[in-house]
Amino acid sequence: MRLKALAALVAVRVSLSGCGLAAAPRRIASAELKIVPVVGHAAATPIDACADIIDP
Repeated sequence: MRLKALAALVAVRVSLSGCGLAAAPRRIASAELKIVPVVGHAAATPIDACADIIDP
């Protein structure tokens, strides 16, 4: 019984550590926006902030 509880705890812990995967599309979109001259960095700032909140 203890082994099953430990296995369940490890499974939950591993599944929650994938926040980088959730933030990846935002980081890619931010990098694409930064390519745009003049306004790219300003437009990417909110997306960077969102990605930082998801994956500190």
